[in-house]
Amino acid sequence: MANTTSAKKAVRKIARRTAVNKSRRSRVRSFVRKVEEALAAGDKTAAEEAFKAAQPELMRAAGKGVLHKNTASRKVSRLAQRVKTLGA
Repeated sequence: MANTTSAKKAVRKIARRTAVNKSRRSRVRSFVRKVEEALAAGDKTAAEEAFKAAQPELMRAAGKGVLHKNTASRKVSRLAQRVKTLGA
């Protein structure tokens, strides 16, 4: 357990930051799930719309440090590839 004042403050800050990051991560997963569901249904227009909404959300999470930049780019790339092959 934290004893010093600064350690107690750090615990509070970490808890607050964890809650924010958890919320952001959940938001990203929701957007990605919408793309996945549209892909599974075979609905190209819905998949494209969901992808257009998910892409900035993924990159925003990377910018905020919730996801690594390369991880977000990889997820965007793979989703884009799947959306593209859906129409072909």
